[in-house]
Amino acid sequence: MMHLLHLALPVRDADRSLAFYEKYFGFDPARARRYDDGTVIVRNDGGFDLALHGGQQVPSLPEFLHFGFRLDDPDEVRSALARLEADGVGVVEHYDLPEYVAFKCLDPDGYRIEVYWEPVESD
Repeated sequence: MMHLLHLALPVRDADRSLAFYEKYFGFDPARARRYDDGTVIVRNDGGFDLALHGGQQVPSLPEFLHFGFRLDDPDEVRSALARLEADGVGVVEHYDLPEYVAFKCLDPDGYRIEVYWEPVESD
């Protein structure tokens, strides 16, 4: 089985983005690797690598384009939403249904990030 475990993003300020992803999404800056070209690669506890390439122009992206984090419990999503809203992070979508609890927010460069829960289907 193959797993997607890496995402590379051009960002204006890698340190600002690193602080955002640390604060809200559990990426550990103590484990970050820095490269001469301005790239910072940081890993979360799930083994996912986020490569932030600093000093870049950020492209204009279609609204549908996003990446996401799935949580195990709908209340975890609600709690994350409340925290982001309290900190003034832009939330652009929000759903709270019996079968789907989710929101999308914007990172410092305008990338859409989905945080969601939905029941796991059994085979």
